[in-house]
Amino acid sequence: MKVRRQTLAKLLVIVFVVNLAVMGVGAWYSTEKAPPIPKEVVGPDGEQVVTDEQVRTGKTVFQSDGMMNHGSILGNGAYYGVDYTADALDLKVQYMREYYARERHGEAYADLSSAEQAAIGDVVKTDLDDGSVDETIHYSAAEVYAHQQVREVYVERYHEGSAERGVPEGMVASEEEARRFADFAMWTAWMSHTDRPASDHSYTNDWPYQPAAGNDPGAAAMTWSVIAMVLLVAGAGAGVWLYKSVDLPEPSTAGIDVPAPDEADLLPSQSAALKFVPVAALLFVGQVLLGGLLAHYYVERHAFFGIESVFGIPVIELLPFALAKTWHIDLGVLWIATLWLGAGLFLAPLLTGYEPKNQSRYVYGLLGALVVVVVGGLTGIYLGANEFFQGDLWWLLGNEGLEYLEVGKVWQFGLLLGFGAWAVLVARGFRPLLDREPKYGLAHMILYAGGSIGLLFVAGFMFTPQTNIAVTEFWRWWVVHMWVEGAFEFFIVAIVGLTLVSMNLLKKQSAEKAVMLEALLVMGTGVIGVSHHYWWIGMPDVWVPIGSVFSTLELIPLVFILYEALNEYQALSASGEDFPYRLPFMFIIASGVWNFVGAGVLGFFINLPLVNYYEHGTYLTVGHAHAAMFGAFGFLALGMATYMLRIATKDWDASRLRVAFWTWNVGLALMVFVSVLPVGFLQLEAAFTANYDAARSLAFYNGELVQLLFWARLPGDTLLIVGTLVFAYDVVVKLFGEREVTTEDQRDAVVAARMGADDD
Repeated sequence: MKVRRQTLAKLLVIVFVVNLAVMGVGAWYSTEKAPPIPKEVVGPDGEQVVTDEQVRTGKTVFQSDGMMNHGSILGNGAYYGVDYTADALDLKVQYMREYYARERHGEAYADLSSAEQAAIGDVVKTDLDDGSVDETIHYSAAEVYAHQQVREVYVERYHEGSAERGVPEGMVASEEEARRFADFAMWTAWMSHTDRPASDHSYTNDWPYQPAAGNDPGAAAMTWSVIAMVLLVAGAGAGVWLYKSVDLPEPSTAGIDVPAPDEADLLPSQSAALKFVPVAALLFVGQVLLGGLLAHYYVERHAFFGIESVFGIPVIELLPFALAKTWHIDLGVLWIATLWLGAGLFLAPLLTGYEPKNQSRYVYGLLGALVVVVVGGLTGIYLGANEFFQGDLWWLLGNEGLEYLEVGKVWQFGLLLGFGAWAVLVARGFRPLLDREPKYGLAHMILYAGGSIGLLFVAGFMFTPQTNIAVTEFWRWWVVHMWVEGAFEFFIVAIVGLTLVSMNLLKKQSAEKAVMLEALLVMGTGVIGVSHHYWWIGMPDVWVPIGSVFSTLELIPLVFILYEALNEYQALSASGEDFPYRLPFMFIIASGVWNFVGAGVLGFFINLPLVNYYEHGTYLTVGHAHAAMFGAFGFLALGMATYMLRIATKDWDASRLRVAFWTWNVGLALMVFVSVLPVGFLQLEAAFTANYDAARSLAFYNGELVQLLFWARLPGDTLLIVGTLVFAYDVVVKLFGEREVTTEDQRDAVVAARMGADDD
């Protein structure tokens, strides 16, 4: 059937508004139903154990000292250290058992008979199950003892330092702050075992798995996992019918006059946009080098290939895991975003032949502002983590301490302003198209995609360090995963559509239809699908069915993206070696394939509620994240960079970039499938057979097989580093061979004429 662009555009607007309405109502409801922080916790004699202010102070310690990039909270964060929620719950159970063993039998719990241990286990379960939800929480004597002991464990571990855990001395500055951090962790443990009012399960749906505390997967996890599988089959059938019914031509290079790169004008603003590439390459090199260090920290937790023992250099003190992980994540987001920003600015004059007045000057200004924000943000993270800032400056200028949102609020605001400035510059460049095409045209789609990125970034300003962690996590995932599932996917299909048009592989109106259809499918499932992150963090029960349904359906549009990638590959194979954009096209294809593997297959698997209950916060998530983030978004960004270089370079040589392309692909495959996923499956088994804390314990990571798998990651990581270094070197070489910039007097309007507006 024929579907008009206007129809798809109207549907897209409706879907976007409905998505925001659902999530907006969900935000209000989730805030109302968030687990409470009691005014105080008291013992059986009325003595005060902890106050709400101490819990909130503990959250600020958790953030300011970067603890989320050492371990995790409620399953979210880094996987190098323990999950603080699971760890606090496990320690609480252990110390309560010891208390009752000494009180009733005068012996250690381990020395009791199995019958005596079972009896004490039942008493501990009863204590934990009797938790009430009120302004005052009443602890049993055993709970008071356990809470005090956990405080001292955290002082010993996180203030005094623990080399075997990779914790440097003074990671938490004082004993008092370490105790407050323990109070915060113990409150998250309390909400994990205390039943939500009028419910038969805890605030976290009885996560983490800890049978000794009465935490087991609920019926909803099983029920909605089965429903999700049924919906996947039904949704796939409906999606295939829709996709086949819509008349969209496939890419074809046969018989098409593909413009030679040397024939395209290189305008001043394009030359300026090209300078985003070396900045991104530098950030990329820093990211992969830090990634290699982080991977090796799992083998030597306080050293790097024996440097400390041989040269006496305290690597763990100079660059602890938490700081290196923070920089690694931020650099990954920044180099990809930098290339996308540069590509949007580069494509506009390529498609219009139009150069607004002073555009190149403004582009250089945006690049300079980006460098300032990047350097300032990364420096602020270091200074904040090392407590150089006083008062609220630690989270305004320093390290906010939340994964993917580590940089201080001031630097985040700078990034938001940068998105706005970029949108203005792109609009200036696309002005001839914007004036001629309808509101649902391809150039408009680019602006809408960029605008949605900025809009969703605003969610990062909806909380402070004093905000309840459950509410904080709600808004944090708006920023992190709505980008990935919504705005980034929208941006991907829009940019790919523009690129295929500029390569003369698709008609403009066909690309517009394809972009809108893909955006409709992606945003129709992905935005609400972000709620699969809300199951175990203290959010209301309503997110279990909603998250199950929509996160399952996220796989369907990714299947279509893979289908398109394979069709594009067939078109590329039929074109012969004379196709001038072969290598950039290969990056686009690789992006589609990895998007399907990482976000689709692995994402679907780990997001089934019953699987996610056991695997949440394990190396299976690491495999999903690396394949989806670098494989999908990274390869697309690198493809855009290659396309820009292909047009701007005088004497084109693809040999080094081709080497980088294959080393990246092979390296990523080795890292994910030979090392990361096998570790994840072992963790899944450990969580299922013992408990979740055991799967994240030091004993698990130090196991012989797991250590062997960590070493097996070395070849893949090495290839990724080599490919990145080759890419960075090639970028520098090609910039020295940049073509001469075309002046305004010399410029013609061939491209603009080719891109004239056309209607259905």
